[in-house]
Order: sequence, then C-alpha cells, then structure tokens
Amino acid sequence: MSTNPTGVLVGFARTLRHAGVAAATPDRVQTMVSAVDILGIEDVYWAGRLTLCGQPDDLPVYDAAFTAYFGGEKPSAKPAARPGPPRVAVPFASGPPGDDTEADDAEQIVGLSASQVEVLRHRDVAALSTTERAEVLRLIDLLAPATAPRRSRRHRPAQRGAIDAHGTVRHILRNAGEPTRLLQKQRRTKPRRLVLLLDVSGSMTPYAETLLRFGHAAVRRRPAACEVFTIGTRLTWVTRALRHRDPDSALRAAGTAIPDWHGGTRLADSLRAFLTRWGQRGTARGAVVVVCSDGWERGDPSALAEQLRRLSRLAYRLVWVNPHRGKAGYAPLAGGMAAALPYLDEFVAGHSLGALEELVGVIARA
Repeated sequence: MSTNPTGVLVGFARTLRHAGVAAATPDRVQTMVSAVDILGIEDVYWAGRLTLCGQPDDLPVYDAAFTAYFGGEKPSAKPAARPGPPRVAVPFASGPPGDDTEADDAEQIVGLSASQVEVLRHRDVAALSTTERAEVLRLIDLLAPATAPRRSRRHRPAQRGAIDAHGTVRHILRNAGEPTRLLQKQRRTKPRRLVLLLDVSGSMTPYAETLLRFGHAAVRRRPAACEVFTIGTRLTWVTRALRHRDPDSALRAAGTAIPDWHGGTRLADSLRAFLTRWGQRGTARGAVVVVCSDGWERGDPSALAEQLRRLSRLAYRLVWVNPHRGKAGYAPLAGGMAAALPYLDEFVAGHSLGALEELVGVIARA
C-alpha cells in the first residue's frame, strides 16, 4: 500500500490545531516535514514535538493527539539517553533486525494508522462499528470548541489607547500633585458564551452520544463560558454533569440527569422553556447558540419558528447542526427544519468527525 507521508503529517497537524495547539501553524508544519525528511519517519514523534509545540502546556495535548491519531502509546515522562518514538499499535510483518526494510515498515505503520483516521474522519458515525465509534469519540475529546473573544466594558492599563482620566488623577495625587505622565487604557476582552442545545429524541439516537461528547469537549475547554442543554420532550441543563474530567463519567452523569433520553420531539416547547428560564435572563444574550437537531417536530412548525425568531434576536449567532445535512440528496423538507431556516446564521452538518471539526471553525469565526 502506497502512502503519502506529507499528507499524513499535515493531517496530524490539523488534528493538533483542532485540539487547541495554536503553535501548529503552516510554517511550523513545513519545518516538521523537513525534520522528518532528515531524521526519518521513525522519529516523527520527536520531530513533531520539537517543531509544533510552542509552550509547556502544549506537551500533554500533543501526546494525547499523537496517541489518538497514530494509535501509539504515550512516551515515558523521563526518556532514556536517546528516546525512541511511541510504538504504533498496528500489526505488521517486519524483517529481521538490521534489514533494509525497517524504515519502509515504519513508514507503512504510520501511513496505515493515519489513513484509517482519515477514513473515519469522513464516515457517518451512525454507520460505525463499536471499535470505530470508540476511536472517533477519542478524537472528539481532542476538539477545542471555543468562541472568538469580544470587547468587555471593563478596561485594563495599556501602553496605547484612550486616556485613563481617573487613573491619571490618582497617579498625580500619589506623586504630590506632579503630572509626570498620562495613563492610558484599553478595553478588556472576554470570550462569548457558547450555548449548545442538543436534541436527544428518538430520531437522534445514532448521534446523541457523539454530540454529548462534543458538548463535554466544549465545557472542558471553557467551563465558565459554555452551557449545554438537552432538548426533546423537555429541557434539561446538563452542564454540571459534563464538567467531569473523564468523558465516560461525564456521559454517565448526563444520561442519569436526562429524563427524556430517546423519547419524543417537542422542539418548540423545549426552546420556549429555555428562553423563559434561561435565555432572556442572560444566557443567550450575545452568545453563540448552536442547536443540534434533525428538525423533526411533532407540534406546529409555526410555533417552532416563533421561538427561533425570539432566540435569533437574543443570540449573537444562531447555528443549526443537522446530522443529515452532510448526506447526499438531503433537502430540508421536515416541517420543523423548513420553519427554522429563515432565522439561522449558519446551517451545517454534524454526521462525522470532519463535520464536527468544521463546526469548531464555525463557532470560532462567529
């Protein structure tokens, strides 16, 4: 099987950026590719770690991303004199020690493992086996959904900006009335709130676990700026349950808290409850609101349209994620989905790992 090492490394860098390592820029990726050409494919771990990590906090994220992408084991914290890369857990037939085919075998191992990840990235999660689903969920844990910052009403001292009149007067009083310099200030920035409304009704059963895992990744990324609710026959706040560090524990806690798991669909009633109890009190004001649902509505679609109109006026951006959006031949013919379209800022797919990675970009650009 022929592989393209450069494409594999670029795919790994993309996974690393989605995991929150901002230092994995295109120029650093080019440096990593050059380093792999010099060191050999068997040293891909250390080539990537030395070129793509910009700060100490990036190292554990890099290890987790490498393990998930290449299927290897995490390296020891204190390596030997010349540490070797984590072994990739893909069975293969290798020649005897010292054989000239060892480098080809190492390249084949990395290519096979990474190509499997690329295939899973674009497959519908509803069609995955148990093993493949576990692999995709492990990669979803590496996503870092976060909104772009916005200017706050508060200010901070700065070298450039508007004159800080109050700060300047206080500075003059502390210096016996001598006006030594003018102080300046700038607006602080803070992340916009991210609100996820996840449909857990019966029609969303193949995707509910994946979307909750995505919600867990968002809450873990910014616990104070993310709220997660489930919608079906009723509204349930599950942010507290998803704050567990372990994804499996978080999903078990969320499953216990959700009373209408795999039940019916009353989106209009759920959104009305959200707006009445949470949205109009500040949760949705100026936030990026993401509704994850297939749009099936048992009630009157016009009622759903009315609630979405209210929500769109409160939210900064309203994004709808429909798992069927990425399938060939899909058309928004469901009554609820057709009623929702006029009030949406973005309408995206959510059926695969690649679609969720694109959703991360949509949230960040909002």
